[in-house]
Amino acid sequence: MSATTSAPPNTHRRALKGGFAALVGTSIEWYDFYVYATAAAIVFPRIFFPADLDPALATLASFGTYAVAFFMRPLGGVIFGHIGDKLGRKPALTMTLLLMGIATTLVGVLPTYAVIGIWAPILLIIFRMCQGLAVGGEWGGASLMSVESAPPKWKTFYGGFTQVGNPLGALMATGMFWILTSLGDDVLLTWGWRIPFLFSVVLIGVGFWVRYRVEETPVFEAKVEDQQQSSPILFALKNNWFPIVMGICIVAMSSGGYVLATTFVQSYADSPQIGLNPAIILGAMTVASFVEMLVTLPIAYLGDKIGRKVIMYLGTILSFFCMIPLVLAIQNQNVALIWTFVILIRVTLSGAWAPLSAIMAQMFRPQSRYTSMSLSYGVGAAIWGGLSPAIASTLLIVTGDNFWSVVGFFGLLTVAAVIGTRFAPQYSDEAPVTGSFAPRLDTTTITHPDGK
Repeated sequence: MSATTSAPPNTHRRALKGGFAALVGTSIEWYDFYVYATAAAIVFPRIFFPADLDPALATLASFGTYAVAFFMRPLGGVIFGHIGDKLGRKPALTMTLLLMGIATTLVGVLPTYAVIGIWAPILLIIFRMCQGLAVGGEWGGASLMSVESAPPKWKTFYGGFTQVGNPLGALMATGMFWILTSLGDDVLLTWGWRIPFLFSVVLIGVGFWVRYRVEETPVFEAKVEDQQQSSPILFALKNNWFPIVMGICIVAMSSGGYVLATTFVQSYADSPQIGLNPAIILGAMTVASFVEMLVTLPIAYLGDKIGRKVIMYLGTILSFFCMIPLVLAIQNQNVALIWTFVILIRVTLSGAWAPLSAIMAQMFRPQSRYTSMSLSYGVGAAIWGGLSPAIASTLLIVTGDNFWSVVGFFGLLTVAAVIGTRFAPQYSDEAPVTGSFAPRLDTTTITHPDGK
């Protein structure tokens, strides 16, 4: 019996199992990723670089090690995308989980600059590169695990399970550092910062158990196994080049905008010119991650009812308008307003994040879908997410700490995301498997039965 006839239908039971596996795995991966991001903002500039280095330059250098992971994402997408398109989503996702866990744990035992000198930042960069490879292959595969297992009119909702992993991972990461900062710098800067990294060992064990039990997706069983591509990356570049470009634009807000509204804002509030107590912004970020976690699935469900692209437009544009009062609140050190707009912007960013798995999964036909999706997201994350903190830091240095230059940059990210969403094609899982991209597709709404 062929894989096509034996593949079970897309049932809610199967979708729930796939969605839960995606949620657990991405939560762990994003936890590891955000533990590093948080430490890069408030710890690493003080312990992994020379003590006499200017604080602004130390922060810029720390964000440089942070950005390295983003530039490794496209390579991770190609490597694990190839595995996912050839062998299946499940083995690729198991490998990404292992790689991320090992890299994060090794950061937790890394000696500081005071102990091993220049080797401290060098090893930090190497481990961060491994994290980038892992997350570059994780998100696309987890998204496909949830979306490809979902019934036709529920793809955005079940794709939202993958997206919940981001705020849940961020919640665990910032929550841990929130507790540690309350213990004082003596604890945080000596041994306390290592705890969140070492805790990754426990989470990886849980993730392996969950992913071992999940089934392969129906789309892989029915399509990819029967019609293997000798080179998924060449197929992607030949047939999916336009969706890949649009996908790069789409993630401008969900990656670059998200980084600015979280990691960079956190660093800015803690900078000498603002001098806000780190516990304030970390507390707000922790609560905001919890709220974002709660609203992601309802927003994804709404995407199946009124259109996933409509939700994407609203989330992207409203996020820009929330950034302005957030900046003013930080500059005036108004704690109540800081908490309000840190939480509010995470809700609006959910509008640009919750439908992303479904939109990008359906932008590519089943052949080379894992590779195409991971490459598009990885390149977009490298451009927007990887460079955004460094660009924002440079803008502040050049303009004399004028944060409005950063708000203007946030506006550019908004425009890019809107353009990408407008022209993103949407294919069904039964789309033709040969031929190049057909620009005649209606790119305003989804033209197949997989959603609005």
